[in-house]
Amino acid sequence: MSRDPDGAQWAMQPVWPVVTASEYRADRVVHAVGLLVAPVAVAALVADVVLARSGPLVVLGVAVYGAALLTMLTCSALYNLLRSSPWRDWLRRCDHAAIFAMIAGTYTPFTLLWLPREWGWAFCLAVWAVAAVGIAIKLAWPRRLERVSLVLYLALGWSILPVVGPMTAALSPAGSLLLLAGGGLYSLGVVFHLWNRLPYQNAIWHGFVLAAAACHFAAIALGVAG
Repeated sequence: MSRDPDGAQWAMQPVWPVVTASEYRADRVVHAVGLLVAPVAVAALVADVVLARSGPLVVLGVAVYGAALLTMLTCSALYNLLRSSPWRDWLRRCDHAAIFAMIAGTYTPFTLLWLPREWGWAFCLAVWAVAAVGIAIKLAWPRRLERVSLVLYLALGWSILPVVGPMTAALSPAGSLLLLAGGGLYSLGVVFHLWNRLPYQNAIWHGFVLAAAACHFAAIALGVAG
């Protein structure tokens, strides 16, 4: 049996990890930063491309990315902060499924805007197809295939490697560096995600996610502005 920060006990399976009150507060701060900053940043980016009368492909790529980012942050906050919710198991499913949506959503503007159109669309659809499989696994079989899901997260995240040459050639040096830095931060954060015995493990992992998302947001903003 585990205990939440407010002392409420969980008598039913599944048993949730023990989280101290200070760890919960730290994680709450990280999520608060994301939920306060991201909606404003996404709204500003979408407004910028719309007011600049950018093409429909630019608006589509940015809108899909923004929706995926906000979905991931919202699902993560609901699952990690509403620890006494009777819907906690479903919140966990949505949280883990939203990671796949976030990966595919982040790829969308990069593949549609900075890859040759004849195969950029094909690459984008392939990424979303794999993400859909991952989302289905997390929603239907939330506590099975955990290792497979982790490998799928990383493989999908780094599926950019075959096209990293033309991608970085289309972006500015700063944009390319931010793109790769974001991927590196996500991957490094997985170490802390798996390090269950580490104090403040959840807050650290979510801090890496925020930092990586910020890098990718900046890369997209620079690319659109350029």
